[in-house]
Amino acid sequence: MDTTDTLLVTTSPHIHQGDTTARIMWTVSACLAPAGIWGIYVFGLRALLVILVALVAALAGEFLAGRLTGRRTLTDGSAFVTGLLVAYNMPPDVPLYIPVVASLFGILVVKWCFGGLGCNWMNPALGGRVFVFFSWTGGMTSWRFPSTMQTVDTISGASPLGFVKTGFSELSGEAASVTGYLRSAGYPFSPMDGRVTAFLNDTFGFSLSNGYVDQFVGNIPGCIGEVSALFLILGAVVLFIRKIITWEIPVFYLGSFSLLMWIFGGTAGGQGFFQGDVLFHLFTGGLMLGAFYMATDMVTSPVTRKGMMIFGLGCGFFTFLIRRYGSFPEGVSLAIIFMNILVPMINRVTGPKRFGFAGKERKE
Repeated sequence: MDTTDTLLVTTSPHIHQGDTTARIMWTVSACLAPAGIWGIYVFGLRALLVILVALVAALAGEFLAGRLTGRRTLTDGSAFVTGLLVAYNMPPDVPLYIPVVASLFGILVVKWCFGGLGCNWMNPALGGRVFVFFSWTGGMTSWRFPSTMQTVDTISGASPLGFVKTGFSELSGEAASVTGYLRSAGYPFSPMDGRVTAFLNDTFGFSLSNGYVDQFVGNIPGCIGEVSALFLILGAVVLFIRKIITWEIPVFYLGSFSLLMWIFGGTAGGQGFFQGDVLFHLFTGGLMLGAFYMATDMVTSPVTRKGMMIFGLGCGFFTFLIRRYGSFPEGVSLAIIFMNILVPMINRVTGPKRFGFAGKERKE
């Protein structure tokens, strides 16, 4: 029987999972959608405009790069995710040219100057975000209170991280806890925060302070897509179920950061060691967005399980270092980019040894 027409000789892999780049990218975008919808709800249509502008700029940059290189990558969803993450890292009132520049820089410089999808050494959205942050710091640090905070008379105000960073170190003693400082300094909380906090304390015997519910749900000033830890976590659950991301990087990132902040965070207010307000730092800033959606980027994170753990530990350490001792209230973007630089070395150290090659030659 002649089988020459039925046999196909190919190189490995011979068994494919079934997921494609496009399917993965569009799933990530869908999981990010609830956090973006919440940002539009609390910050208004201006937030939607920022998201649309960042997306259009990212897709335009991808289209241009594809035309110049002769590669059709616009439909794989990677540029859409980049534009979405750029927008999520923007304040709602940011000048519109800033997300345009951030998306174009992320796509054309960070991604395509190194060869396109799969060749970039750092996350394109983070690269674009950091570039515009240091170029137009004023526009990137202008915040407004959400519409859900009905008790607030003013429109603009500092984010909780920025508010604490500028005044917390001036206090000392027990009154200098983060939540205690926010209360004593008159930082506003939403009516929902008071009702839910009272319910949890009365029903379950908790001793929660006002502020945690707002921080968890997203009733705080901040970037469009990072304010709601709740919706970011819900989206991440889907990514875990779909096995698009694994537990190593997020767990070691959040775990190392929480441990260090618990040990050393309280020293900023004179409370001493092991007094840090972990919940406050977990639910504010871009920690959840970074840990679940940017540090886990397949292209710019290690490929081995041990390497992922080291990568997560490093991200947590540098995020803590910048937040606690640096001049910036936030440190997620810089921490992840720094660890992106170390990924080739982490892969080399933690990768399996090739069969038939000894580590060192034996001396007779």
